[in-house]
Amino acid sequence: MPPDTFWQDLRKVVERLQPGSELVTPVSERSFRVVAAFGDRFVVRFADSDEERSLWREQFEVVADRLDDETIGLADLAPGVEPYAAVLSLSPDYEADEGSLARSEDASEGESPFRRSPSEARTRPERIHDDAMLLADVLGKVDATGPESLSTERLTDLYVLLSDVQRGAGRLRRDVGDPLLQRMGPGQRLHGRFGTVTRTTRERRRPKDDEAVLDALDDHGVPHEWVLGVDPDKLDVVVAVTDVDESEVFEVDEQVYPQKTGVDEDEKYSRLQGLVDRLEELDEEKGRRIREEVEDVERRLEELLSAG
Repeated sequence: MPPDTFWQDLRKVVERLQPGSELVTPVSERSFRVVAAFGDRFVVRFADSDEERSLWREQFEVVADRLDDETIGLADLAPGVEPYAAVLSLSPDYEADEGSLARSEDASEGESPFRRSPSEARTRPERIHDDAMLLADVLGKVDATGPESLSTERLTDLYVLLSDVQRGAGRLRRDVGDPLLQRMGPGQRLHGRFGTVTRTTRERRRPKDDEAVLDALDDHGVPHEWVLGVDPDKLDVVVAVTDVDESEVFEVDEQVYPQKTGVDEDEKYSRLQGLVDRLEELDEEKGRRIREEVEDVERRLEELLSAG
């Protein structure tokens, strides 16, 4: 492929990326975005450091020339070459598969294992924030106290959003709890605007090894059979490899519940962008009313907290 055609085609592919899309380097897994495209280079910015770096046209051509003759093993890439491979994998002329980058006759433009859509590229706090906004929007339009009156589609969306917010908040809660614990002494309480956190100790016991336990029981004249029982893990194996029926050795209680098995992140992201666009379209008067409503809620919360 002539160098000019190669570069022009690659620029078009990169410029057609969805705004906010990220790429990930194949080995070090560093996220970066293409922030500018010029006649002789792309400028990329790495998410973990805000470092900006130029990826030069002639270097892309060097890599492309090598790919004309052989595949490139991704695991062997030097750190400086990784971003070039990630960008090239977007082109329909190249395909990353089985740990290598190679020329391809039928790859799809933009389909790359190193590409992350805007919805995938968000950080955990950003995901929680966005999911919470979507949940607030849905709750504002439905009567959640009477779910039986909601449509099946609305119930499904509400259940998925509640699950996502709960899962994300639980993970972030653990992340926030670790540094918070380091700032608390024994029995200390920390007071924030919305509540209080107390350092609490909870004991979790697990048996010592069998020999130590049985020796201690012998010292006190306690029969071993008082503490010996069936090991559920070993029983699972027995049921799996013998003709013992599960019902003969297990009490089986069946629990039926809805399980979230899929999330359409692109649809959520699109819906969220629609909310943002609507907020931006609010005129000054509506924006003022919203701010006043928020301030009124904050005032009432402060009154309730001070009264308690």
